[in-house]
Amino acid sequence: MPTYDLIVEVHMPNLENLKKQAKVILRWHRERHYPVAAQIRGNLPRFLNMPDSEILTASFKLGDAQEMVARQQGFDSWQALKTGLSKTPLKVKSSPSKSSLSKATIVSAEPQLFVTEIKKSCEFFCEKLGFSLVFSYGKPPYYAQVGRDAARLNLRCVERPVESTVRDREELLSVSMTVATAHEIKLLFLEFRSAGVAFHQTLKKQPWGARNFVVKDPDGNLLLFAGPAN
Repeated sequence: MPTYDLIVEVHMPNLENLKKQAKVILRWHRERHYPVAAQIRGNLPRFLNMPDSEILTASFKLGDAQEMVARQQGFDSWQALKTGLSKTPLKVKSSPSKSSLSKATIVSAEPQLFVTEIKKSCEFFCEKLGFSLVFSYGKPPYYAQVGRDAARLNLRCVERPVESTVRDREELLSVSMTVATAHEIKLLFLEFRSAGVAFHQTLKKQPWGARNFVVKDPDGNLLLFAGPAN
């Protein structure tokens, strides 16, 4: 079968649509829409080390939202994006077997833990594990989020504890959290031990090259903390 090249045109997004996206982002920030905080942190370097609660109370203007949209499109600034849009669509060669569609990027994951008392669970994560309360919702609260560094955990209140017989027997994990170095996993373990945390499994080197430990929260959720062995 003969080979051939397919000429395709790469069309930039419509500027008016991008303006609308920026306005939506700005509105979400003003309405304290928590999911947008992770998007802001992932696209604007000056928000990189800020927790969601601080991002949503920080000054955030239309220009910031436009910069965020520009970065999502691969430009350093809104002006650079507009300049790019004004250029003639670029013709490129592509194999017919390759898709010209862009690929979506997942910027974060937020495991959900089922708990029977939001207040008690938040106290455990904040006082024992060094997390901070990101937000709580409801009067009394029935939903909350806690975070530490890049980790976010959603806590959902249920009337009765989730059946734990199978979970305990099979040691089914509710969430895994990782650190970058062997030194950090040891530091984290010592930090939790000093705080009086009860371990389901103490720090252990695994055959597959990891070093990890497991904590059980007040509702029986098993939380794995892991790092490299060396």
